[in-house]
Amino acid sequence: MSSPYQIYELGPTDTWGNFTGGLSPQSQAPGRRFLDKDMALDFFGVSTNSREPGTGAGYWHAHSVLEELYIFLEGEGERALDDQIIPVKAGTAVRVGQGVMRTWRAKPGSPTPLRWLCIRAGGAKLAEIPRDAQPLRDRPLPWPQG
Repeated sequence: MSSPYQIYELGPTDTWGNFTGGLSPQSQAPGRRFLDKDMALDFFGVSTNSREPGTGAGYWHAHSVLEELYIFLEGEGERALDDQIIPVKAGTAVRVGQGVMRTWRAKPGSPTPLRWLCIRAGGAKLAEIPRDAQPLRDRPLPWPQG
């Protein structure tokens, strides 16, 4: 029988940018760690995220099954949700349901990296939910590039 709990040390938030991760080879990015790869999370997933000012996802995506909750811890950034751009900073929480196209960036003038948690769930065990993100890498981003 396995233990009914696990402990995983993430390290201080200022070290989160040293990790590179993703759910697929195409989604690997600096500052991204999926705890459901490191811990036995059955019904929800969590990622830790840290991105330098001026960087972003670089693509849009939507989920058909998963719901996500983003909790911002540090820095300043923007979430694009369909046709709206939402400013985010430490203390902002954003829930995004199924079918909403989303992307994000850390604002170029942010005083610190943008750091946040993403909690995702879909009403079934994560292993039973297909990788349901629909990345659109050719849709123009809503802010200037470069």
